Amino acid sequence: MAAKPDPCIIVIFGASGDLTSRKLIPALYEMAQAGALPGGSCILGVARSPMTDAQWRDKLTPWAREHAKGFNATGWREFSKRVHYFAGDAAEQETYVGLQACIESLAQQFKIPCNILFYLSVAPKLYEPIIGCIESSGLVTEGKRWCSLHARAMPWERIIVEKPFGHDAESAASLNRALGRAFEEEAIYRIDHYLGKELVQNLLVLRFANTIFEPLWNGQYIDHVQISALETVGVGDRADFYDEAGAIRDMIQSHLLQVLALVAMEPPTAIVADNIRHEKIKVIEAIKPTPRDRLHEFAALGQYAGDASEIAYHRNPKVRKGSRIETYAAVKLHFDNWRWAGTPFYLRTGKRLATKKTEIVVQFKQPPANLFTAVGSNAKATGGRPANQVVIEIAPNEGVRLRFEGKVPGQGMNIDSVEMDFDYVERFGGEPVEAYGPLIIDAMRGDQTLYKHRLEVENAWNAVMPFLGPESASLRRSIHANYAPGSWGPKAADELMARDGRAWHNVP
Repeated sequence: MAAKPDPCIIVIFGASGDLTSRKLIPALYEMAQAGALPGGSCILGVARSPMTDAQWRDKLTPWAREHAKGFNATGWREFSKRVHYFAGDAAEQETYVGLQACIESLAQQFKIPCNILFYLSVAPKLYEPIIGCIESSGLVTEGKRWCSLHARAMPWERIIVEKPFGHDAESAASLNRALGRAFEEEAIYRIDHYLGKELVQNLLVLRFANTIFEPLWNGQYIDHVQISALETVGVGDRADFYDEAGAIRDMIQSHLLQVLALVAMEPPTAIVADNIRHEKIKVIEAIKPTPRDRLHEFAALGQYAGDASEIAYHRNPKVRKGSRIETYAAVKLHFDNWRWAGTPFYLRTGKRLATKKTEIVVQFKQPPANLFTAVGSNAKATGGRPANQVVIEIAPNEGVRLRFEGKVPGQGMNIDSVEMDFDYVERFGGEPVEAYGPLIIDAMRGDQTLYKHRLEVENAWNAVMPFLGPESASLRRSIHANYAPGSWGPKAADELMARDGRAWHNVP
C-alpha cells in the first residue's frame, strides 16, 4: 500500500508561467477534488509580477475551468482558499527573507509542519540560480531551526525539477552538482510527465505480471522495438524555444528514453522506487555508443516544409536564419547486454506528421521454421506471413493490441492476421487523470518510483550526444523542408529502416 502523503507547502517558482496555469494548478485541483491532496496543504506561487492572493486566484480561474476535469465553482472556491501568492524575483537572494516568513506564516495558518515541496516551473537558465538561493537562504536545514512549528514533526524539503534537465551532457552534470549541494538525492525529483501516463506505468504490469510475455521479452524472440511520439501540429508560437532544443533534446533524450528503459529493463526484485530505478539506470548505461563516423546508419533528421495551414519551419520568424535544428528525428540504438544484444530499438518523433500518436511496437521474429510461408491471401506480396506483434498505444487512445495468425474458416489452409484488442478506458472506465497530479502527490509521499535518478539523466544525455555534437553536421546539411506536412517524415527515416530490412509501423 502506498504511503500516505504528508501535508506540505507547495512553493511553485514561475507562478505566472503557462505550465503553472495550464497544468499544475488544474492537476492539484483535481487531486483535491479526489481527496488525494492532504488537508492543510497549500500552494504558494512565486513570481516577479506584483499580485495579491485574490488577483492570482482570479487569474487562475479560467485556466482551471478549461483544463481541470470535473471543474465546479463550489469546489474551486474551496480549493482556491489554499492558493497564495508571493511577489519576488526567485533568482535574487533578498527575496528569500520575505519568502521564508511567508512560508512560516502559512504553516501556522494551516497548522502543518514546515514541509516544503519546491517546484521549478521556470526557464531552465534559472534553475541553478534559484537552487543556489534556496541553499544560501537556509530553507533546507535539518530540524528547521527557523520554523517555530518544527517540534511537531521532523519536516522535510524536496524539490521537483522540470525538463529540460540540461542542454547537453555537461550542463546536466552541472545541474546535478548544484542540486546535490542543496539537497540529498532522495529529496530530488526530476519529473518526466510521460512516466505519469497510465499506459506507460502499465508496462511494468504487462511485463512482470504476465508469464506469457516475459519469457519471450528478449532478443531471442523479438526482432526489434519501435517507440514513436508523433504530432500533427507544428511548433507555432514555441519556435524560439524549439530552435534551442529540437526534437532530440525535447523528446528523445527525455520522454522516449524513459519509455525505452521501462520496455528494456530487467525485472526488479520488488516494485519499489529504488529497485525500479536501479534497473532503469543499468539498462540506460548499457546503450552502446553510436559510432560517430557512421551516424547516417543510425539516425535521420528533418524539418517540415510549409503548406496552407503553417509556413515551413525554417521560414518561421522566430527561427534563426539557416537553422539546422530538427523537427523530426529517428535514431537507432543497440544495447550491450545479454537480454537485447543484436536487437535494435528505433525511436522517432516529429512535428506536422500524418497522425498524432504515441506508441510502442514490439515486433517478434518469424518462427524458426515457418511452415506457412506461402499460405494466405497476402503471403506472396509480403514474402511470408506477418510476424507476431504487440502494440502498446499510449496516446491518444490507450490500449494494447496483440497480432497473431489464425486460419480462415472454410476449405483449404487460408491464413489471416487477427488482433486481440484491450481498450484501457472501455475496460476499466473513466478518463485517466492529468499525469502531473499523481506525480506531485508521489513527491509529497516521498515516492521516487516515477522520477528520474541523476545517473539516468546523465547516461541518457551520453546516449544522444553523437546526434547533437559537431559530428552530426553532415546529417543536418539537407535538413531544410525535407518532409511534407501530413507525411510520415523524411525519406531518410524510411531508408534507415529499409537498410535493416524493416519498416515503420505507419498506421494512422
